[in-house]
Amino acid sequence: MAGYEYVSPEQLAGFDKYKYSALDTNPLSLYIMHPFWNTVVKVFPTWLAPNLITFSGFLLVVFNFLLMAYFDPDFYASAPGHKHVPDWVWIVVGILNFTAYTLDGVDGKQARRTNSSTPLGELFDHGLDSWSCVYFVVTVYSIFGRGSSGVSVFVLYLLLWVVLFSFILSHWEKYNTGILFLPWGYDISQVTISFVYIVTAIVGVEAWYEPFLFNFLYRDLFTAMIIGCALCVTLPMSLLNFFRSYKNNTLKHNSVYEAMVPFFSPCLLFVLSTAWILQSPSDILELHPRVFYFMVGTAFANITCQLIVCQMSSTRCPTFNWLLVPLFLVVLVVNLGVASYIESILLYTLTAAFTLAHIHYGVRVVKQLSSHFQIYPFSLRKPNSD
Repeated sequence: MAGYEYVSPEQLAGFDKYKYSALDTNPLSLYIMHPFWNTVVKVFPTWLAPNLITFSGFLLVVFNFLLMAYFDPDFYASAPGHKHVPDWVWIVVGILNFTAYTLDGVDGKQARRTNSSTPLGELFDHGLDSWSCVYFVVTVYSIFGRGSSGVSVFVLYLLLWVVLFSFILSHWEKYNTGILFLPWGYDISQVTISFVYIVTAIVGVEAWYEPFLFNFLYRDLFTAMIIGCALCVTLPMSLLNFFRSYKNNTLKHNSVYEAMVPFFSPCLLFVLSTAWILQSPSDILELHPRVFYFMVGTAFANITCQLIVCQMSSTRCPTFNWLLVPLFLVVLVVNLGVASYIESILLYTLTAAFTLAHIHYGVRVVKQLSSHFQIYPFSLRKPNSD
């Protein structure tokens, strides 16, 4: 497996013909964030590789996830009567979250500034973004957490899926239209999340116990904003962009089946993981919510990365992701009835396997494309310039 090549010769040939095509219509992004990023990028030296900026931002997101896992391992820290997360942690998480968001906005500008834009850079950026979804959502959960004033772990599980499907929707658009329509929800959510972290440090988590309006609690506002953004902004705009491409006869896939193939594996992942939760003899989501979220998010990231490779190389998206096989077997075993500790072992084992498999996939794909384009992924030097 060490030398396994995930990118086929056909896909490598498709990458040679690839041209970046994206459209950003978000007013927040166009009139506030882009001018800000254009200023920030000038601070970076021209020898700094864009992929290194991308990876640094991703590591900040992971650090936030781990930091909150330390101070709030079971999501009860924000509940009444429990030891709360220290105020300085919220400040650190808020600053790092905004910094990570800024680096995600600057990396592409650094690539154009240094004339080092490559398909690998875009794949690397969006691939890490797909894995960041679970880190963002689970870290934010600690603001409200579980308990009488919070959100149940199952509701958060459903909200996580709303975010995951919102993310993959934009890449489904590009798979069918050839254009990446950057979602409005991302910029709005990142700015809002960063602000709320800082506010939490100032007012304390107790402030979120109070009603926002009448009997409408802040936790309800949190839920409503995620669902509302997906249903009222992301989904309608995606369908509109798809319909426009259909009207203009520019769709890349003419049959309904081929157009919908990218959704098969994510939907199956949702069905299997939900079946596990509902049939779990030990209530696995209540026992290990953070690990379960991470397992689902990692499998989703792998599915999405394969879709991104296909839409960038203009090749067919695989109908089935093989990571779903062990998940299916685990769900089958769980349905037969197992002891609580065995089910926990199965979850941790599956999570470790998914993580290693996804890291292996990412490393191998980066190496393949680096070799194909004859570049170093984290340096602006060419291999033949040594």
